[in-house]
Amino acid sequence: MKTHYYLGWFNNFFPENLGRLLQEDITDRKSLAMISSNPSIYEDDGSTERSWLDQAGIMFDEYHVINYQVNKEDAQTKIQNASVIFLLGGNTLKQNSFLVEYELSDSIKKSSAVVMGASAGAINMSAKWLCSKNLGYNVEISSVYDGIGLDNFSVLSHFDLENNIALVQSELSLLSEEINIYASNKDCAVRVKGDKIDVFGDVFLISHSKIQKLNETL
Repeated sequence: MKTHYYLGWFNNFFPENLGRLLQEDITDRKSLAMISSNPSIYEDDGSTERSWLDQAGIMFDEYHVINYQVNKEDAQTKIQNASVIFLLGGNTLKQNSFLVEYELSDSIKKSSAVVMGASAGAINMSAKWLCSKNLGYNVEISSVYDGIGLDNFSVLSHFDLENNIALVQSELSLLSEEINIYASNKDCAVRVKGDKIDVFGDVFLISHSKIQKLNETL
């Protein structure tokens, strides 16, 4: 049964009940493969995201950061052998380009690993996402990008929804006619396990231009 975690951002650590769920879901702990969102900056080593897992008592025998220091073939092998694949937070566009350039999406989709993404990483796990100036990207023209497509929905992660509900609803209205969008801020998670979707924290569903807050189920 495939398990995917679409995370926001956690200023401290995973809340206790989310950490407990991850403990239960991550049973194979041989190898953690972390995919950089700034693959040219080798200091971007995933230490923050790794600290969340450490705090939850989830440690691995091997840790691998996948960036431009790793060649394409080795990167794909590390993905194929990973127990958990973690797409790191940071620059959504750079990570998206890196996934395309290194042809990692198919390897991730075929993997039986637990796949996690924080912020930018969660966005790139989704089927497609909107890159827009109003959503914090340094672009003039809005574009829809293809993500990995682990699940058939879109994600807006780690965005200040509380103060921008109307803007988010308006900005994502067109895309929401085509595909459901899960929008969340910090300290939130959407978990897909098999055919079941659960939410933790303040998560909103935007569908057919309407927005509703979802009841927490984790």
